[in-house]
This record gives sequence, structure tokens and C-alpha cells, in this order.
Amino acid sequence: MLKHRIYTTSVASVYPHYVAKAEKKGRTKAEVDEIIRWLTGYSQEALEAQLEKQTDFETFFAQAPRLNPARTLIKGVICGIRVEDIEEPTMQLIRYLDKLIDELAKGKAMEKILRKR
Repeated sequence: MLKHRIYTTSVASVYPHYVAKAEKKGRTKAEVDEIIRWLTGYSQEALEAQLEKQTDFETFFAQAPRLNPARTLIKGVICGIRVEDIEEPTMQLIRYLDKLIDELAKGKAMEKILRKR
């Protein structure tokens, strides 16, 4: 079975779209970075290095230092599919990130986006 092309797409090529979506709604690049760091465990320096290296999504998530265990609390629909029902782990991580960026753009508070109790 062929892999979806998003797996081989560089995170750096999509990242500006995440930032633009957030900024269009009055949010910041720093908040986008915080979401990515929360989900993956990358430090800011490591995140920037991955973006600079043009790392693809599959490698980006495979090399993530510490996937946040609270990521399973992310629920909802993205691209018409419930994120909690996606069976392929890498695709689910990609969609989790999409969902978190959507929540940011919709004005949700960071503590809710980051699933803090």
C-alpha cells in the first residue's frame, strides 16, 4: 500500500500555513511552536533544527523526543474524520497537530488546547 504523500512532505513546508492560520485569527507563532513542542517533546532549538533540515512528517514524529501522553485527550473531527478513530499512528499524530492548530485559530485558551486540567 502506498503511503499518503503528507508523510513525505516536509514539516517546514506546512509550518508557515499553521502560523498564517493562527496569525490571521490574532494568535502567534510562539503559540504554534508551543503546541508543536507540547505534542512532540521537541525543544524550541530542536524544533527549529527539524524545520531547517526540511524533515518530513514521518521522520519528524518518529524522532519526536517524547510524544505527550495527553494527546489521546484530543477529540473531534478534522477533514471529515474523527481524530480518535484514525488507526495509523503517524496519520493520527498529523491530524492531532491539525486539530490543535484549528483550536488555536478558533480562539480556544492555550490551557484547554494543551489539555491542562
